[in-house]
Amino acid sequence: MYKTTVIEIGELVSSFAEEHLVILFGPEATSELRAISVIHQADKFEKNIWMVGGKLRFGTQEYEIIKIGETANKNFDEQGHVSIYFEDEEKDVLPGAIIVQPKMFPNIAIGDKIEVTS
Repeated sequence: MYKTTVIEIGELVSSFAEEHLVILFGPEATSELRAISVIHQADKFEKNIWMVGGKLRFGTQEYEIIKIGETANKNFDEQGHVSIYFEDEEKDVLPGAIIVQPKMFPNIAIGDKIEVTS
């Protein structure tokens, strides 16, 4: 299991709720990226955590990973970055993104744990 902690929430994060999109970045994110991102600090670093069929949890809210972009694991390993789309139907995935179900924007607060399990 991979765990990370939310340490900052950009002022524009809530504006992506209508698009059902959360952008994660590690603590090295630039100030421009911080405005639109949920900044997190890994409790323990692991590589290649995104897998189809795996589970993603924001606090008590759980999602199933249904698609993974070709560079999602690489970007997350290097920068703590991934774009998470919350969808109910199959759609194309961007290279640095993942798609999860259900289509429900998570409630996120500073100090929350984000967990990924296979």
